[in-house]
Amino acid sequence: MKSLYHLMILVVLLGPVKFNECKTTDARQNTVRRFPEGFLFGTATASYQVEGAWNVDGKAENIWDHLTHTHPCDIKDCSNGDIANDSYNQYKRDVEMMRELGLDFYRFSLSWTRILPTSFVDKINEAGVNYYNNLIDEMLKYNIQPMVTLYHWDMPQKLQDLGGWNNPHIVDWYGDYARTVFELFGDRVKNWITMNEPREICYQGYGDVTMAPRLNIKGVADYMCAKNLLLAHARAYHIYNDEFRETQNGTIGITISAGFSEPASESEEDKVAAEEAALFGWGIYAQPIFSETGDFPSILKEKVAAKSAEQGFLRSRLPEFTPEEVEYVRGTSDFFGLNHYSSGYTFRNESVLGIFESPSSDDDLGAGSYVLEEWETSASSWLKVVPWGFYKLLVKIKDDYNNPPVFITENGFSTLGGLEDDGRISYYRKYLDAMLDAIAEGCDVRVYTAWSLMDNFEWMQGYTERFGLYEVDYEDPARTRTPRKSAFVYKEIVRSRALDWSYQPDTDVMTIDDGH
Repeated sequence: MKSLYHLMILVVLLGPVKFNECKTTDARQNTVRRFPEGFLFGTATASYQVEGAWNVDGKAENIWDHLTHTHPCDIKDCSNGDIANDSYNQYKRDVEMMRELGLDFYRFSLSWTRILPTSFVDKINEAGVNYYNNLIDEMLKYNIQPMVTLYHWDMPQKLQDLGGWNNPHIVDWYGDYARTVFELFGDRVKNWITMNEPREICYQGYGDVTMAPRLNIKGVADYMCAKNLLLAHARAYHIYNDEFRETQNGTIGITISAGFSEPASESEEDKVAAEEAALFGWGIYAQPIFSETGDFPSILKEKVAAKSAEQGFLRSRLPEFTPEEVEYVRGTSDFFGLNHYSSGYTFRNESVLGIFESPSSDDDLGAGSYVLEEWETSASSWLKVVPWGFYKLLVKIKDDYNNPPVFITENGFSTLGGLEDDGRISYYRKYLDAMLDAIAEGCDVRVYTAWSLMDNFEWMQGYTERFGLYEVDYEDPARTRTPRKSAFVYKEIVRSRALDWSYQPDTDVMTIDDGH
C-alpha cells in the first residue's frame, strides 16, 4: 500500500516559493542509463489486497474483514477484499506474470489469521500454510525469490479487540507469530520485512480514521502504537538473529514510508519545519532503529512533552523508551526498506497556529504542507509526480543514517484503469532516473520494487484507484489479468538492466523469456 504522505494537503498561497529543478532533463531522456551490477527488480502486493478467500480453509477475521463487513460504505465504492484478485486460488497465474516480467523477486505479505486462526500459536492452520508453501515453491521453481512481509496491516480482529498495537502484550504475540513463520518458511525465504509502513498503521489507523481500525484517538493512540510496534519489530529481529540467522542465512528489516519535505522558502523557520516534519512523519520510526543513538528524535520528545504540559496532561503523551528498550530497538534492521511515492513543501508561520485538532501529532508538529497545482498528478489526490523529492530523500537517508543498504520496497503510480498507461510509464522512468542520480551520489540502493504487480483492493479507496502493471477485471469471476503498456516497459527495464527512454514496446503479446 502506498504512503498517504499528503493525506491532508494544505493548499496555501505563500507568495514566492523555491522551485526545484527536476533531476530528469530533456537531454537525459536521449541517453541510456545502466543499473549497477547485481541490482534487483521486483514487484509487490499484500495479502488482504489480493488473496480473497477471506473465510476459507480455516482463516479467521482480521481488522479489514471486520471494517468492510460492519461498515461497508466507509470504503469509497462499498467494496471489500472477500474475493479481491482471488490469488488464493490463482497463485500460479500470479507466478506466471512474474515470469512474464522476468522478475528477480516478488514481495508479498502473509495473512496472520490464515496461518494462526486463533491469533496465537496454539493452532497452526495447515491449509493456510500449504497456500504459502505452494506460492513460495512455485516462485522458486522459476528462480524468483520471495521477499516476505510479516505484517501488512491485517491485524487479527481478536487481538484488536484486546487493544492491538496499543496493548504492550502485542510484542509477545507478534514475536510468537514471527517465530512460527520463520520455522515454517525460513528454509526458503531469505528476505524478511517485519512491518509495512508504521506511519500508516499508527498515524492513520490509530490516530485517524483513514485506515483500519479507525480509532481516531489523535496524539495518544498513534504514539502508543509507535512504541509497541517498534518493540515488536525488534522482537522479531532478535528472534531471527538469535535463533534462525545462522542456519537460514537470510536478512530481515523494516519498511518505512517517507516522502520528502522540502522547505517552502529559504527562511530558517521553514528549514526547521521541514526537518521536524520529516522526524514527526517517518523519523519517529527510523531514528530508533537506524540512528547511532537510537530512541525517538529529541525534538519530538521535547515538543510533545511541552504540548502535553500545556494541555494539562500529567506526563507526555509520547511514551518513553527505557534505556534498555532503546538498546533493544537500535540497529535492528539489515536494510532500510523504503516505500516512496511523492513529496511536497513544508512551512511554518502564523497561518498554521490553532488550525489542527488538539491534541494531535499535527498540532504537536505545528507545520503546514502543500503541493503545487501544476505538478502532474495521478488518480490519487495525494500522489503528485515529484522525482527530485525521491533523489533528495535517498541522499538524506544516506547522510542521516550512515548510508544503510536501501531496498525500495514500493514505488508506483495510480490510474483509473485502462491498458494505455503512459502516465505510469513516465512516472517509473522519472523516479528510476532520480534513483540512479542518488546511486551516483553514493547512496547504497540495491533493490527496486514496483507497486504493484496487479490492481488490487486499495484500502479505503476500494477498487477505484489502480496501481497495477497488470489490469484486473473485477467484473469477471475469473479475475482476468491483462498486462498494461507499463508491464512491457518494466519488463524491458528488468531484461536490459537499463533505463532507455526511447524504448517503445510491442504490446500485442506478453511472453515468458525462457532464459530467465
